[in-house]
Amino acid sequence: MPPFRRRASVIDADRVDEPTQDPDRSADAADALALAEEAEAEAAEADAIAAAARARARAIRLRRQAKAAGGDESREVEVTAAEVEALATDVETEADEASSDTEDSADAEQDVAEEPSKEKPVRERRRWRIGRILKVLAAGIAFACTCALITLSVLMVKQHRDQAAEQQRSAEYAAAARQSVVTLMSLDFNKAKEDVQRIVDNSTGQFRDDFKNQADDFIKVAQDSKVITEVTVNTAAVESMTNDTAVVLVSASSRVTNAAGAKQEPRSWRLSVNLQRDGGQIKMSKVEFVP
Repeated sequence: MPPFRRRASVIDADRVDEPTQDPDRSADAADALALAEEAEAEAAEADAIAAAARARARAIRLRRQAKAAGGDESREVEVTAAEVEALATDVETEADEASSDTEDSADAEQDVAEEPSKEKPVRERRRWRIGRILKVLAAGIAFACTCALITLSVLMVKQHRDQAAEQQRSAEYAAAARQSVVTLMSLDFNKAKEDVQRIVDNSTGQFRDDFKNQADDFIKVAQDSKVITEVTVNTAAVESMTNDTAVVLVSASSRVTNAAGAKQEPRSWRLSVNLQRDGGQIKMSKVEFVP
């Protein structure tokens, strides 16, 4: 066998195991090794071609010598030339096989080296997709939390305003009920007409109409009795209410003084007063005495 032929097994035996490196450096090392093996194969092939050329040149010289000689010596020279040419052919064939083996080995190693480089973009794309999905999810969660906080804040502010408005209406209705009871039950025979007119002005609806129709009789009774009634409201609580109406329970006490100056013992009263807004003012629409 010619000294220029070098099998892949010999190349593999000479190769020293390298420490584990990252994919990029491994790929560079594999490429460098493949290039070295390819250069070595090309050199071996060039040596084989040169050897084959020398063998063919020798065969040509031997044929020329055979032509110049004659008889048995010519036949021997022809045989030697044929052997030399066959040897040149074998050398070329082996060189081609060695080159093919080296190329196959280099291709295989290049394929193995390219596999990590192909897998790397796939992993990078996968990580990029996962990162993008996580970013979208985080943005969605943040947006949902922001919307929830805004909604909660709006509801809290609205609830606070509703409670404040309800408390204001309740206080307004309670104050109106107190004043209505004092106006209704306080009576001075010296100014009975003014007291009755004040009751009419602070009432509305059917209650106002009924009281107005009986106003003259009420004035006459007050003047004839010659009494003065003083009323004090103890408590007032809203039982129910809407934006324009309310029912208020009132606890009051009255003291009656006659013309001679004699005072009676205070009497306690419980009243249910219906109130209604009329022209921007809260007025009595119904009054009932509760046992």
